[in-house]
Amino acid sequence: MRYSFVVVGALSALALSACDRPTVVVPATASPAVVVPVPGPAGPQGAPRAPAKKGDTGATGATGSMGSTGMAGMEGARSEKGKTGGDTIVLIPEPTRKP
Repeated sequence: MRYSFVVVGALSALALSACDRPTVVVPATASPAVVVPVPGPAGPQGAPRAPAKKGDTGATGATGSMGSTGMAGMEGARSEKGKTGGDTIVLIPEPTRKP
């Protein structure tokens, strides 16, 4: 830990100073004028090329292997027990008899 700050500081100083390049100024020397030939007008258009042939379609790849079965799901949350009816009255009609 004691030397890690020193190493990090030295590496960061090297990294930051590597990007700083001083500008080199070269004094201009008297050179003779160079004559550059100017190109003439453009030539005629070339003949059109024949259209390219379309290649055959590649073969279909093989079917992949079946994946593995997934894991079982988590158990759901438990609910509270139901409350008793209290003062609720349930009427069950008597079945009607056919004469």
